Amino acid sequence: MNQSKRSILKIIFPLFLGCLLVYYSFYKISFSELSDYFTNANYFWIFLGAALGFLSHLSRAYRWKFLVEPLGLKFRIWNSIMAVFSGYLINYTVPRAGEVSRATILANYDGIPFEKGLGTIVAERIVDVVVMICIILFMLVWKPELLIITFKELNSLALSVQTDENSSSALIFILVTSLFALVAFFIVFKFGFSLLLIKIKKVITGVGQGVLSIFKLKQKWFFTVHTLFIWLMYVLMFYVTTFSIDSISGLDFSIVLIGFIAASFSVALTNGGLGAYPLAVAISFSVFGVNEASGLAFGWIMWASQTVMIIFFGGISLIFLPIYNRIHSKKLN
Repeated sequence: MNQSKRSILKIIFPLFLGCLLVYYSFYKISFSELSDYFTNANYFWIFLGAALGFLSHLSRAYRWKFLVEPLGLKFRIWNSIMAVFSGYLINYTVPRAGEVSRATILANYDGIPFEKGLGTIVAERIVDVVVMICIILFMLVWKPELLIITFKELNSLALSVQTDENSSSALIFILVTSLFALVAFFIVFKFGFSLLLIKIKKVITGVGQGVLSIFKLKQKWFFTVHTLFIWLMYVLMFYVTTFSIDSISGLDFSIVLIGFIAASFSVALTNGGLGAYPLAVAISFSVFGVNEASGLAFGWIMWASQTVMIIFFGGISLIFLPIYNRIHSKKLN
């Protein structure tokens, strides 16, 4: 199977799964009922939540420079901001393709080697995983019974789609492996084995240097402060948005935090969490007596507000990136 067909499959499956979950969601709550929640919501809290999410993305863009500095590289902060928003937007089309696009943007406009840029983004993701683990451990110590009950409920939902997901993941893995083998064979056949080794070594070395940059930080405290700020904004944007719906606003913070954890994991299932995000929130909240319709409505409001924000700023970024860099190049000349 060629590259284009593999790419199409990679796009179609998460989108197909997302559409199924959207259908299931509207099976649980009618569109008219959901519209009523949107109509009666307090948009002050929705806009405040979106603003906090916006601040977290700005902080992520600025924090990136601390990972690039140990490599002896620099980038323009506006390029970093626009690359972050563009990457989030691209993730809505092909899951996890945004990370590649971020590295590509800085390679094109600031001369950051692609492999090293991608390595720093991998380092970012490792830090994000560590922070999420810390949040889960905190919940296990603070309210262990709540977290255990919630994950049991979410696991029952995951089992219903596990077979399809696993078979598709296996198919994608086989396709990717086969494609890589074909490309490698072509390079070896046409250019010789030594060139293949050089190419592989270059990629591995570049990505490795980017990942290891986290151990060579020159400003560790600033990196740590930005990391804590990013995740504080994530939690707060979720929490303050609960006040937009009367039936949700009285929830205990521990229950809201469990909803946040469940929602965070759901984003990886589909394009930007399409369909999966509202369901994960509704299921985690319903465990603690929240009306299913209210939980779904809040999940959709939360997802929609962040999605609109990403589409708006991501779209502006994709348009303005070449314009900004063209203007900057003229000033240098």
